[in-house]
Amino acid sequence: MNTFRVIKLYSLVNKRPSFQFGEDYLTTGIALSLARGDTKGIVSEPVWKRIRESHEVVQAIVDKGHPVYGINTGFGPLCTTSISREETQILQKNILQSHSVGVGDPIEIELAKLMLVLKIHSLAKGFSGISENTLKRLIWHLESGAIPIV
Repeated sequence: MNTFRVIKLYSLVNKRPSFQFGEDYLTTGIALSLARGDTKGIVSEPVWKRIRESHEVVQAIVDKGHPVYGINTGFGPLCTTSISREETQILQKNILQSHSVGVGDPIEIELAKLMLVLKIHSLAKGFSGISENTLKRLIWHLESGAIPIV
C-alpha cells in the first residue's frame, strides 16, 4: 500500500472521508480534519496486527525479567533502579501524576485534539509496544469528544 496517498473511502452512513492511522501520510490539513471530526480515523486489520505483535514483543521481554526502561525501571537518573512486577502499575500511575501539574491557562480544545491525533497516528505505526486496548481508548477519546484539559 502506498503510504503517501490518503485513501478517500466514503462511509455509506456518514459520507466522511477516512484516514488510516498508522498507514496514510498525515498532513496538517488532514490532522485538522480528523481533530474536527470531518474525517473518520480508522485502523486497518494489518495495523492492529502490527500493534499486537509489538505489544507481545515488549511483554515477552518483561516476562523474561529483562529491564525495559520506564516499564520495569525507574526514569532518568533512576533508570538503573529495578521495579518489581508488583510495583509496575504504581510506577505507571506515578509517572502520570508527575506529569499532571499545570501552570497557566489550558490550551484550546482543538489543539488538544490535534495532539491526540498525532499521538494516535504515531502509536498506530506499531513500534511502541502499546496494547490494543489502550490505543482503542485513545481513539474513543478523540471520537467521543472526551478530550483532556492540557
